[in-house]
Amino acid sequence: MRAIWLIFSQAVTVAVAVLFVVATLKPGWLARGPAGPELVAIVAAPPASAASPAAAAAPHAPLSLALAARRAAPAVVSVSASKAPPRAAQGNGDPWLRFFFGEGADPGDARQRQTGLGSGVIVSAEGYVLTNNHVIAGADDIEVQLADARKAKARVIGADPDSDLAVLKVELDRLPAITFGNVDEVQVGDPVLAIGNPFGVGQTVTSGIVSALGRNQLGINTFENFIQTDAAINPGNSGGALVDGQGNLLGINTAIFSRTGGSLGIGFAIPVTIARQVMESLIRDGMVTRGWIGVEPRDLTAEIAASLKLPIQDGVLITGVLRNGPAAAAGLKPGDVVVNVGGTPVANTAQLLAAVAALKPQTQAAIAVQRGERALELQVTVAQRPRVQARRPERARQAVD
Repeated sequence: MRAIWLIFSQAVTVAVAVLFVVATLKPGWLARGPAGPELVAIVAAPPASAASPAAAAAPHAPLSLALAARRAAPAVVSVSASKAPPRAAQGNGDPWLRFFFGEGADPGDARQRQTGLGSGVIVSAEGYVLTNNHVIAGADDIEVQLADARKAKARVIGADPDSDLAVLKVELDRLPAITFGNVDEVQVGDPVLAIGNPFGVGQTVTSGIVSALGRNQLGINTFENFIQTDAAINPGNSGGALVDGQGNLLGINTAIFSRTGGSLGIGFAIPVTIARQVMESLIRDGMVTRGWIGVEPRDLTAEIAASLKLPIQDGVLITGVLRNGPAAAAGLKPGDVVVNVGGTPVANTAQLLAAVAALKPQTQAAIAVQRGERALELQVTVAQRPRVQARRPERARQAVD
């Protein structure tokens, strides 16, 4: 028994000695082996058809505007407007033209007609088309081409240079009409599409977002309240559609800010609310009737308010009053500050023009003014705004026709 115990003791001693040596000289031999596999729950992604609406609307999901484009594109048309060259350019009375074309020949045949390309939007199945006034101004021949390649001559129902809008009429069957959107719900950052015929290459869809709302004082139109977008808009897009993510019409593309003539990511569209009002007036009356009082306004600044010792900061300074005009007859004077027109507060020139234009001609309207330290209310007999000639944007603000 003693011998067995001795052998056991020696074996344990040797094993401990070996373990000590290995731990000292080769500690890696004693490292822990590879760990067993961890349990991971694996969930298979459902088929696309079975995906929930919430998953489809997840923030990481790609956003497609294809449906919006398919809904709106058929109602956007190409507008070709042409006119004869000026009489002076025709060389009337030139003996060389008489020699080549003979007596009594139309010298205009010797010159190519001037043609401009733009876009338009079909707004009703009856054939009414909204476009820009500058696209068709002065044209004696207008042709509309639909997205399905059908063509038709168009006649002008009416034009409004103050808003740069015009309404055309085409006689075709089965016309697709666009759906009007709600501009009041639009927010900066909303996705939008610009659809038109840039450079005459054919219908083109570009995408972007709403960059700003209520842009004015740009010197483009008399009445300005533009939607600004970074969707690419180029020459030929004038009169085309700016639509929301569902393909509803938000505005009529009108102008771009550009130093090169191409898109720099700053485009402007007339809101559909204004376009619809103008369209309905043109269809009903052939013209847009607006109120007018005959004043020259200017925005009121803090410096001007302080220099005039005014107790107010908001309003529109009247710098000039037309002699024998409605405002002069009511007692309005230069230096007065208009703060309210017909119950509508006004804080800048754009708001004053819009408030006066909304008044019905040959009616009485109350205008609240601040004259120095006195607050007055004047009764003005509103006149009809005189018709003006179309203006073209200057410098970097360019109509995209």
